[in-house]
Amino acid sequence: MNPLSRAAVVTLWFSLFLLSPGPGKAASSSVAHPDAAYVASFEKWKAEQTADLTQNWLPLAGLYWLKPGANSFGSDPSNAVVFPKGPAHAGEFDLAGKDVTVKVLPDAHATIEGKEFTAAKLEPDVSGHPTTVEMGSLEFRVIVRGARVGIRLKDTESNSVRNFRGMLFYPLDMNYRVTAAWIPSDGKKTIDVPNVLGDVTPVPVAGVVVFKINVQQAQLTALGGDPAKGLSFVFNDLTAKIDTYPGGRFLDTDPVANGTVILDFNRAYNPPCAVTPFATCPLAPKENRLSVAIPAGEKFDRAAHGHH
Repeated sequence: MNPLSRAAVVTLWFSLFLLSPGPGKAASSSVAHPDAAYVASFEKWKAEQTADLTQNWLPLAGLYWLKPGANSFGSDPSNAVVFPKGPAHAGEFDLAGKDVTVKVLPDAHATIEGKEFTAAKLEPDVSGHPTTVEMGSLEFRVIVRGARVGIRLKDTESNSVRNFRGMLFYPLDMNYRVTAAWIPSDGKKTIDVPNVLGDVTPVPVAGVVVFKINVQQAQLTALGGDPAKGLSFVFNDLTAKIDTYPGGRFLDTDPVANGTVILDFNRAYNPPCAVTPFATCPLAPKENRLSVAIPAGEKFDRAAHGHH
């Protein structure tokens, strides 16, 4: 088959896919309730998401961007980095390029892997094996975001965990579990993805998915993942004006099979920035801001976290 005829066949196939009745078409008429097996699977997934929030994100207590040279830290306001609790003067972070060395005073009783120390080079999160320093109920590590190098602080006794009211979801509706056509990229295209810090990063496009939702054609650009393992998206839709996180929600999929992939918007979930101001989340790029409402998946608890 020559390239022209192959392109014609692909175009025809996608036209038929989009015009044929699909799971999204009935979404505007009535709720499609899930079976017991789906509910059980969903509850297991939700429990895993909740565990991730309560263990890794809700305990966050600070995010501090370092300046080159010495950055004193402790709970005393005179420090360059002011922790919300702990020793008044704990030590200093020394930033050289993107390398961070921490020096701690003996009275701080800081440990790495259970052993007290007075000085150490800290491996950042982007290394894949970050160094975690423990100091009482506080834990901290180095993060790198573009040109920024900072300290992310966690408090294992955080009130945010105790006060967490749980994840809020729309009622399950299988009309929002749709089949999408997968169009892989040639690997050369990028799109600009903003984050909550105001940075914009060019991200390689893995491909796009084309689907129908509420009888409307839509498409999303995949920003990560592997078609053989599963894709990842950051998107928002018209529900962001009222019910969902304005910056966008995350959606992960199972592997692509036979040129299609399932988008289960019941499992759309909020980025960590929805519950903490100390995360550095990507926002939905303009290519993934949908002009249709998708009342499925996680809602945004504005009463509890709207100040973020």
